[in-house]
Amino acid sequence: ASLDESEIIEQIDIGGVALLRAAAKNHARVGALCDPLDYDLVACEIEKGGLSSSTLRALAAKAFARTRDYDAAIAAWFLESNAESLNSDEFALPAAGLTSFGAELGNEEPGGVFSLVGRVERTLRYGENPHQKAFFVLPKTRSIGSIIRGPLGGQVLGGKELSYNNLLDLDAAWRAVLDFEGPAAVIVKHLSPCGAAEADSLQEAYRAALACDPVSAFGSIVALNRPLDLETALMMKGLFLECIAAPDFDEAAREILKAKKNLRLIAADPLLFEKEARELRSAAGGILVQDQDRGDPMNTKWSVVSDRKPTAAEWEAMRFAWKLVRHVRSNAIVLAAGRAAVGIGGGQTNRVDAVRQACERAADRARGSVLASDAYFPFADGIEAAAGAGVTAVVQPGGSVRDAEVLAAADKLGITMVYTGVRHFRH
Repeated sequence: ASLDESEIIEQIDIGGVALLRAAAKNHARVGALCDPLDYDLVACEIEKGGLSSSTLRALAAKAFARTRDYDAAIAAWFLESNAESLNSDEFALPAAGLTSFGAELGNEEPGGVFSLVGRVERTLRYGENPHQKAFFVLPKTRSIGSIIRGPLGGQVLGGKELSYNNLLDLDAAWRAVLDFEGPAAVIVKHLSPCGAAEADSLQEAYRAALACDPVSAFGSIVALNRPLDLETALMMKGLFLECIAAPDFDEAAREILKAKKNLRLIAADPLLFEKEARELRSAAGGILVQDQDRGDPMNTKWSVVSDRKPTAAEWEAMRFAWKLVRHVRSNAIVLAAGRAAVGIGGGQTNRVDAVRQACERAADRARGSVLASDAYFPFADGIEAAAGAGVTAVVQPGGSVRDAEVLAAADKLGITMVYTGVRHFRH
């Protein structure tokens, strides 16, 4: 069970940390032993006459690293639980907060403090490919005052070990499905959605999501924003899936899916990403840190810029497609009808090819659909390709130097167009 603040403060160690630091400082004469994994090595050397200088120095380094991590975890907890006051003018810690990996951020200016503290939760079979080693790290802050949780802040309920690629796809799928308020299903393959839908029931949502691209759904990850029920589980039984993530699983659904021994079931935390202020990735010999893209800012105003105004049905489909498109790899295009994707094009190096890919996936379902684009159209060719497939409405950020040319093409082709003023690249 979670502890309250006074209990957490009471558990902060003072003497143990001081003793360990003192031992490490005097490593020439003292072995600073802080890890049970080192017991056998130390015992073996003692039996042979004493600890070598190299072992003493290695133990000292490990002890200082342990006390560093301990203090950093405490500092990160204070940053997370007191973010509002730390962001005030009284402190030199603007925008303090945690990244998606639990990194502690202090001053963002050059010379500011950045630390990343975690615990290796599990060693993975391999990385993206069999020749790459990999492991999964949980931020230390997630273990302070609460039970340490697993992937997606939850528990793995069944199936074989999760792989590196599974974890990446699970993260992408879970982030996407949590964007929808009604019962929803998102299917992800190689970090990009290949199907998504929101409906009045989970069964309808999964059926519609699968219909978007049933070929790509083979070997995919499915995320649901409602507990998995028996009816939906029966629909999934005949398809090879790598993982299913949901807030919970009905007992009957779990029993049905147990027969698929390799299928991983993850009971995930719907609130997992709410406290994450930033995300990071390694690049160019360093670490890039940015704010999370949580969708359009609160003050965003969409504007109809075409001659024709959207119908009620087009508005509904545009709102759905716009939520989904920011989860697709750029250049990203989503075709939607109602609250379901019918064609998705992503990861293309030009926008017109992304449009063509989405239209090809949608086939006849492209007729009467709406299109969402994660960034502006640099040329009119994308609009012309969409119109040729039967698309009737487009929602996009706008902002191209050729906006007038693109809009003129839309008006000529009878397409209604809405600008959001917000770009959602995903690299």
